Amino acid sequence: MTGPVLELSGIRKTFGGVTAIEDFSLEIFPGEIVALVGDNGAGKSTLIKIVSGVHPPSAGSIALDGQPVVMSNATMARMLGIEVVYQDLALADQQAVYMNLFLGREPLTALGLLDRRRMIAETEKLVKELDVRIPSAHAAIRDLSGGQRQGVAIARATHWASKLILLDEPTAALGVAETARVEEIVRSLKKRNIGVLIISHSLDQVFRLSDRICVLRRGKQIGVRDTKATDKNEIIAMITGLKQG
Repeated sequence: MTGPVLELSGIRKTFGGVTAIEDFSLEIFPGEIVALVGDNGAGKSTLIKIVSGVHPPSAGSIALDGQPVVMSNATMARMLGIEVVYQDLALADQQAVYMNLFLGREPLTALGLLDRRRMIAETEKLVKELDVRIPSAHAAIRDLSGGQRQGVAIARATHWASKLILLDEPTAALGVAETARVEEIVRSLKKRNIGVLIISHSLDQVFRLSDRICVLRRGKQIGVRDTKATDKNEIIAMITGLKQG
């Protein structure tokens, strides 16, 4: 069996005298979707920011493909193959889809000009592979629906991530039909052998998408369950503190 793409060991994060994360350990394997669940304030977003290089851990270690890494900032995490899709998407509304896919990483021609032909071709190939249903690579982000925008954001992460994609509530603002479309895109990441860590408030979604579920409560890791070997009642009990571990 292939080793984990991400390994967190004994992660702890404090802000002044407040402990946000305490003794958290988790492995994520290539092509695996792990859901991170817990009430507001459980520490989910803090953990995402630690993995993505926004916050350094106060203690503990991080390894990628078995190699210890110290991610001092988000740029380093991206260089190591980790991409994040936040709720606000961080898309440029006025720009075309293909420009957003390469935002900040635009390729140049031999003459030093933007290689628009390459950007458009790679965008069209990727959105077709992921089945992101947009009018064209030239469409402006502002003209797309919420689900289409989320699809573009995930496509961008997929284009640049070689190891891991972190999804923070990817369908929180979407309707039922658009949520289903985005979930299909997330499932397609498994075929690319990319590890996925997803935060979701919807247990229905968690059970539809994930291979394993990790529960956080007030900064403490309560337990990890194989999705097929648990049910909503157990996960809710772990989230609320009725069941420990």
